[in-house]
This record gives sequence, C-alpha cells and structure tokens, in this order.
Amino acid sequence: MFRHKGSGRTHSYNLKLASILSGVAGTVNITSVLSVSTLTTNITGHFAFLSEEIFERNFNAAFIVLSYIFSFLLGAFTSGLMTEIASRKKHYLSYVIPISLEISILLAAGLSQIFFPKILQEYQMLLSNALLFAMGLQNALVTKISDSVVRTTHLTGLFTDLGINLSQLFFIKGNDNDIKVKRSIFLKLAIITCFFLGGLIGGFLYIYFNLKTLLFPAALLLFALWYDRILFRYYSLKRKLRH
Repeated sequence: MFRHKGSGRTHSYNLKLASILSGVAGTVNITSVLSVSTLTTNITGHFAFLSEEIFERNFNAAFIVLSYIFSFLLGAFTSGLMTEIASRKKHYLSYVIPISLEISILLAAGLSQIFFPKILQEYQMLLSNALLFAMGLQNALVTKISDSVVRTTHLTGLFTDLGINLSQLFFIKGNDNDIKVKRSIFLKLAIITCFFLGGLIGGFLYIYFNLKTLLFPAALLLFALWYDRILFRYYSLKRKLRH
C-alpha cells in the first residue's frame, strides 16, 4: 500500500491508502474536537481564529492558535525530512518511520488519560499540538507517496477538485480521459466518505472510551503498515495449499 510511489502507483493502491488514512484523519479530528475543542485537520479554520484573536487583542489565545498552525507545519516538515533521508538508505524506511512516529503519538495520546487523569484539564494545548503534528505528518507522507493525488485531511481542496471533475463529465463522453476523470471522482468520494465515517465512528467510540478512542486509528495505521506483508503471506499460503 505504501511501497509504490508516484507513477508507479495504481488506482487500487491509492484507493486503499486514501480510504484507510482518511478514516484515521476523521477519527482523530472528531476525538480532538470532543476532548479539547480543537480541529486537527483544518488549518484554514485556525487562521480565521488567529485573525479573530489578534483583532480582539487576545494575544495569549492568538499564540496558542499560532502554535497549532506551526505544529501541523512541523509535522509535514518532519515527514518530508524523514522520507528524504530514509529513502537514500532503504526505500521501505521512507514510509515506515513517519507512520511509526504517527502511531506512537496516537498511542501515547490514547493511553495518556490512564496515566495522567488530568491531562484534559492541564495539558490541552500539548495534546492539541501533538495531534496536529500527527496529522501534518500523515498528510505530507500520503501526498508525497501518491504524487499529490491523495490528500486525507484537506476536504476544502477535495471538494474543489471534485466540483471540477464533475463539470468535466459533460465534455469527456467518448474521450480517452473518461476513465481517468471517473476514477478521480470515485477516489475523492471515497476519501470524503471515509473521513465522514471516521468521524461518526470516532464520535460513537468517544462516548465510551474518551481519549482511548485514538487507539482505533492507531490500529488502522498498523494494518496499513503491515498490509503488503499480510497480503504477500496470504498469497504464499494460497499457493502452498493449491500444491
């Protein structure tokens, strides 16, 4: 699911990756909103909040919002840096390291309420920054791997691209680009749907598990990380059974 990059990726690879990671983003986002009232996938909204706080001269609040924006940027920067350095040594490390770091952050945040019961009262800013960092990390990784075809946390851009693709349907009948445009539409609809489902599932789980809800997206990331090996072993076992 992560092994192939850019032009080497098929529509199937992108669809699987987009579906799982957009579900992760949706779950993390709703968990953050319910626990610390912070969006983790919407930097545009944070800029609006930043402008509002500066206008009202709430400079302490403005600094907090600015730290959220910086955390997402830092996550994207860290992901890009890790990917470039690791790809020069061993190709598979270029995705293993960033995804492993994201899993670690989600696990730490998910289990934090057990070891630090007052984390939601005393460390809201730290928790928000950690989750924004994780989402920046994920979005940069999937953007780089898919050659900007897949973005799992930027629904504004997705809806814009979806609108453009839908308008193209009126002009491509019988055209060679017909399949390409329809696949693009299906991919974007899959991302939007899975993000929404991730939010619904995350909201339901939060009622019972609070911050431990973040263990669910961590499990999804582990599955995505091991998907290629699981599939390889499945086909190997299938061949052995046939013979």
